[in-house]
Amino acid sequence: MSERPGLILGTAGHIDHGKSSLIKALTGTDPDRLEEEKRRGITIELGFAQLQLPDNTTMGVVDVPGHERFVRQMISGSTGVDIALLCVAADDGIMPQTIEHLAVLQLLAIGHCVVAVTKADLVDEDWLNLVVEEVRNHLASTPYAGSPVIPTSSKSGLGFEELKESLVATAARYRGRQQGAVMRLPIDRVFTIKGSGTVVTGTLWSGTVAPDDEVEILPCKKTARVKSVQLHGLPSEKAHSGNRVALNLGGMTTEEVRPGDFLAKPQAISPTDRFDASFHYLDPTRRWKALESGSRIRLAHGTREVLGRILFIGSAAALKPGDRAYVQVRLEEPLAVSRNDRFIVRSYSPVAVIGGGFVLRSHPRRKTNLAEDELSLLESLEQGDTAGIIQKAAALRKTPFTLGDLSSDAEVGEVAAGKELDRLTGTGALAVIKAASGPPYYASPKILRSALARIENLLIGFHGENPEQPGLSKGDLLQRFDKGIDPQAFDALVLEAQKLGKAYAEGGMVSHPKAGARLRLAEAQAGAALLELLRAGSATPPLVWDLLKEAGTSPGVGQRALNALEKQGAVVRINKDIYYEKGAFDELAQKVRGFLGSCQRASAADLKEAMGISRKHAIPLLEYLDSTCVTRREGDERVLARPAK
Repeated sequence: MSERPGLILGTAGHIDHGKSSLIKALTGTDPDRLEEEKRRGITIELGFAQLQLPDNTTMGVVDVPGHERFVRQMISGSTGVDIALLCVAADDGIMPQTIEHLAVLQLLAIGHCVVAVTKADLVDEDWLNLVVEEVRNHLASTPYAGSPVIPTSSKSGLGFEELKESLVATAARYRGRQQGAVMRLPIDRVFTIKGSGTVVTGTLWSGTVAPDDEVEILPCKKTARVKSVQLHGLPSEKAHSGNRVALNLGGMTTEEVRPGDFLAKPQAISPTDRFDASFHYLDPTRRWKALESGSRIRLAHGTREVLGRILFIGSAAALKPGDRAYVQVRLEEPLAVSRNDRFIVRSYSPVAVIGGGFVLRSHPRRKTNLAEDELSLLESLEQGDTAGIIQKAAALRKTPFTLGDLSSDAEVGEVAAGKELDRLTGTGALAVIKAASGPPYYASPKILRSALARIENLLIGFHGENPEQPGLSKGDLLQRFDKGIDPQAFDALVLEAQKLGKAYAEGGMVSHPKAGARLRLAEAQAGAALLELLRAGSATPPLVWDLLKEAGTSPGVGQRALNALEKQGAVVRINKDIYYEKGAFDELAQKVRGFLGSCQRASAADLKEAMGISRKHAIPLLEYLDSTCVTRREGDERVLARPAK
């Protein structure tokens, strides 16, 4: 069994135009599986078969219902189809669902079509020629002009060889759809096989899937393990995009995964309740009615249909049949859509296909009144202009961003986005900001200059309002700058400001280099004066308030200077009012150890006399020695908490 990307053939056409009979005659498989389908003679659910062509290639076949009540199933089955097999009965000609199904094929961008004029044995040659001509004339106004139109009969086999040769030729011209690397599969069937468990089937849109792969079920976000993979009923070690596959999922019940759900690589897709899109109001049923912005709709994507509203981007209030527009679709349930995904829109009531299009942005802001540069980005997305998409998406970013940010925002792969970012930084259109760790950030030179100037101005303003404060925390500065910016991006900006001499950061505090330098000099000078006074005070230093006053420094500067001296180990903080120079403290502590070492225990009064200091200094010092486990208080006396060295 070939594991290469395959082709899917999908039927289309009005009810009772011989789609299922033709597939059965071509493949030997009856796509109508249900008892009700056989009893009523109509297709209700999707049917599947495998077609062997004369050149030995194989096509998966999806047979869809033709009844107007089952257009939703038809749309579901057409997702992932590569070549359409349109069936038009010779005794009927083109009918309403012929037109509606053709519109679905066109809106899903199915690029190739082969037409089988079925039941040719029921009409005479003249009538048959008229129907063939009618089909060709109708196709002339569609993307399928010039498609092969072949009279066939499922009973006699008329036209089968020509039909198969046309399919071979069409398949040879097929160039494939643009597919991503991420595994994505819309589920069209779910059932249980005894002894195996839950099985899901669908057409693999992109990527690959193999046994033991982990997959995520969307939109519920549950995960499951793939136990086995089958292609056309045979086991496979790996399935590639474009194939119909069956996956046996471990740990899942048929209640947890349903038709209409989406399988994808875990965390690759985030379901969304809105998206921006390019929309074509096709109006195939010729209602000749304008479509108003805000209309309630039924939106089909993959194998799921949900309700929502369609809003036109810009000033247009309504669209005439045939018009195209940028729209934002707002959904009542989340969908697992990605950029370039095709969708079909049906009117809410009466239900009919009215148009469709493709996704441009899957997670936009809830906004339809776009500025010129935002509309320009949509134009590049519609045209598939990767360079333009990256340039315009980068220009819309008002704060620094990473490659991952831009790739996610523009829905462009990181490799392609990275190449364009390299080119833009090479030309100077973007500046690179190195972060302390992690990936680099990017910003336009204008935005970078503005951000750095704002940081500098905020720091200068802060120092002007708080002349004795050394700076403010990075978190406070971030709140003043823009609380909406990513903290890591802000860290990169602060680092860049440091490099350019616009900021100074140390220990989580940020200051302006000039204002901070003056304050740091004042603190250093105050520290020297305070240390000298503490040395002079020796065993009986001044209390803090008197100490600061004697040093001629303000409380703020003086306290920060004392804190710095304590951190350096030059002084010891006994309590909020008393500091000792380290040498003087060590000498007093040694006197206490020596006294207790000789007499085992002593009162506070005895220890005060041993140290030769007043009670005002002795009691706080003894309490400090208790707290640092030099001494231990027992009643009114103290003992050594640990042996003297």
